[in-house]
Amino acid sequence: MKSESAWHYDGDLKAALIDAARIIVETEGAVALTLRAIARATGVSAMAPYHHFKDRSALVAAVAAAGFDQLYTEKIAALASAPGDPAQRIVAGSIAYVRFVTEHPELYRLMKSPELADRAAHSALALAAAQPGASLHAMLAELAANGRLHGITARDAGQILWAMVHGIGTLAVDNYLANPESLAADGAAALLAGWGAL
Repeated sequence: MKSESAWHYDGDLKAALIDAARIIVETEGAVALTLRAIARATGVSAMAPYHHFKDRSALVAAVAAAGFDQLYTEKIAALASAPGDPAQRIVAGSIAYVRFVTEHPELYRLMKSPELADRAAHSALALAAAQPGASLHAMLAELAANGRLHGITARDAGQILWAMVHGIGTLAVDNYLANPESLAADGAAALLAGWGAL
């Protein structure tokens, strides 16, 4: 974990608090995340975080939103490096999703925790959380528009693909699966082939 002297705010204490919170989550788990803990980690007064987060729930939502932003950024980078075909890009996105889960297990658990199930209570989190799914839906909608998605709607296909990568990622984190990225690639390809997209 960073020492207090390692933090330099450049006028953006909120960003520094979120960074500190992420480190706490990734190294100690969400249970260790408190406003007092991030104050200590950043070397500010115990009351300073309350100027940016009204309570722990707001802090947790901000950390989760940052996690979804990172997941989306990494997924888009993976899509950009894949061939232009939507089906191939979906496979690449599936691999990127599972990679994120396995590289950031505690953060991902926080992002998907029941504590944040009501996303309507946190508008920034709701927007960030919608981005990865929206990009998947756009690719599936493109396949459907081109007559390459049979026997299933783009919405249902998206939910099945999300359930698959979520399951593979979390099972791998819990040491039930090896080679999760290969499984994600093979699983996405098999589903897409079954729907006539590959």
